[in-house]
Amino acid sequence: MNLAILSVQTLPLADIAVEALPVEIRMLAWSVALGLLHVLLGAALMTRQRGLAWNAGARDGEPAPLTGVAARVDRALRNFLETFVFFAAAVLAVVLTQRGNAESALGAQVYFWARLAYVPIYAAGIPYLRTAVWAVSIWGLLQVLWALF
Repeated sequence: MNLAILSVQTLPLADIAVEALPVEIRMLAWSVALGLLHVLLGAALMTRQRGLAWNAGARDGEPAPLTGVAARVDRALRNFLETFVFFAAAVLAVVLTQRGNAESALGAQVYFWARLAYVPIYAAGIPYLRTAVWAVSIWGLLQVLWALF
């Protein structure tokens, strides 16, 4: 136990400036924050539809299906989670292997900004644009991944 604590204490983490972090890691951190925003927004909209008693209760039984914006935000969250795990894995692999480059940095930024734009576009129910923005986010993810090959 003490060895583990000593190992952590010797890491130079406190000396790392945010600016020194690779762009890919910063975009990963922002993407985590975006995921939390998805969860909080979805929970608020779900509570608005199903009520505070349902939200605070045991949630036994079949809940009423979500509709409208609440349903779209819920689907947007699920879609985000489907791609986020691959984005996170690609970013970590690129950074750990020190294969990051301008293209992977750009790809990470494209992924984040496209996923950020995706939330209001999906919530508003704008067809085709939603799909185009999703495709842009996938392109960004592939740009990060490509640095490994």
